Amino acid sequence: MVHSTWGDTFLKQEIEATTPDCLTVWYLGCNGFVLRSPEATIYVDPYFGDGDPPTWYRMIPVPLDPEDVTACDAVLATHEHVDHFNPDSYGPMVEDLGADLYASSTCFESPQIDYPDLRAPKSRRQIVEPGASFDIGDLTVHVRESNDPDAAGDVSYVVEHETGTFFTAGDSRVADAFDEIGSEFDIDLGALAFGTHARIFYTGDWITEDEEPHAEPGKMYMDENDVVESANALQLNRLVPCHFDMWKGGLADAKSIHEHMASFAYPRVLEVAEVGDRLTVREPGIEPMRNLGEH
Repeated sequence: MVHSTWGDTFLKQEIEATTPDCLTVWYLGCNGFVLRSPEATIYVDPYFGDGDPPTWYRMIPVPLDPEDVTACDAVLATHEHVDHFNPDSYGPMVEDLGADLYASSTCFESPQIDYPDLRAPKSRRQIVEPGASFDIGDLTVHVRESNDPDAAGDVSYVVEHETGTFFTAGDSRVADAFDEIGSEFDIDLGALAFGTHARIFYTGDWITEDEEPHAEPGKMYMDENDVVESANALQLNRLVPCHFDMWKGGLADAKSIHEHMASFAYPRVLEVAEVGDRLTVREPGIEPMRNLGEH
């Protein structure tokens, strides 16, 4: 069950109260985004769960309850991990609103996940593979490769609209595919997972019956140099780092990327968003939530 920290205020007074005339993005924290255009609403990697201590302590608010969502045409999942492909988070939008759920076959079949109910009728399950493209309203979504060594079926998405192009790579590290994507598309705003090395606790579902609970140091997401290398391969005009805010063990200062990118061509602009912030894809700038209540 989802418990929204903000009730329905953010959803009703911000996301669904807005009538966009261009591709507009709201940051949900972690790797989650809401994309809205004049004709479509897409949720990308929505995760409104509490986390799973001791490994995953959620450090940000749960900004909305998916049961309250009334506008959603599709949900895109980059890979099968629970903070990207979570039945309690996408379920109400798929079951109640009839939104299609786009994900790799691994998300629906992987032995890494064992949900008793995927909350996605087979008619709503849209299996994607790199190279595929499809339309959702006035948005065209292109599926491309990524490089998440901890996932079994990861993809990235390029979302095109006549007013701009958005890219998200889930939890990908530096990927060979980024050069090809950067040459193929003119990306206005790209999201890349950023974080730190962390001491990761392996307990419960994270270990086999033969293992004892234990902790190991590990690299969770890209560091500053990785992010800048990826942004240059993708030729990102604007970069919005993500995931760095989510887990206690992976918290990082995204503003530090600024010094690492200083001598490179890309990204041209670094935009560090907080949960609830709005970004317009066609032009730089972050609109924070301080305007809530003025609608």
